[in-house]
Amino acid sequence: MKIWSDSFKDGAKIPAPLAFCKIDAGTHAAMSDNRNPHLAWSDLPENTRSLVVICHDYDVPSRGDDVNQEGKTVPADLPRVDFYHWVLVDLPANLTSIAEGEFSSGITARGKSGPDALHGARQGINDYTAWFAGDKDMEGDYYGYDGPCPPWNDAIPHHYVFTLYALDTDKLAVSGRFTGQDVMAAMQGHILGKASITGVYSLNPAVASAL
Repeated sequence: MKIWSDSFKDGAKIPAPLAFCKIDAGTHAAMSDNRNPHLAWSDLPENTRSLVVICHDYDVPSRGDDVNQEGKTVPADLPRVDFYHWVLVDLPANLTSIAEGEFSSGITARGKSGPDALHGARQGINDYTAWFAGDKDMEGDYYGYDGPCPPWNDAIPHHYVFTLYALDTDKLAVSGRFTGQDVMAAMQGHILGKASITGVYSLNPAVASAL
């Protein structure tokens, strides 16, 4: 299997229009265009019946004590955890690409609707759902793609992995308000192949300038 993007190169910086937040000189971070990237693929395994796209960031701080705090830095040696940005299942096997901005263009306060999506696919909730819980202006179920918004004081860049999975089933056994973890568990025993592309992003000017 092969996967690529016309929006960014594998291992390169993700452009700000694909992010949830961009660098702002006055406030550290401001909302961005939040467009999903273009993705295309080829060489699917024989007998592929559906496709899944997962985007996750594996550099999220395991503790939030220093996150976005003036005069502090999230240390590079802090243990990191996964954060799911996009959970997309049941894409038809004959689909060969997703256009930039096709599934997301702009930020929707309280989250985009779901789970039903384009091409007969379904989208799960991403981890902004938990991040914004308790925020009276933003809390809600965030279905589909919402892009990068790492801490603006993080000492390291964040890596966003877009993985395409080819499955041997037409419809994945998840329902309702499903998560990235739910999908990873449900795919076990059904994966015929996978391919990934990784983009890098930072809201810390000192880190971003080196990308």
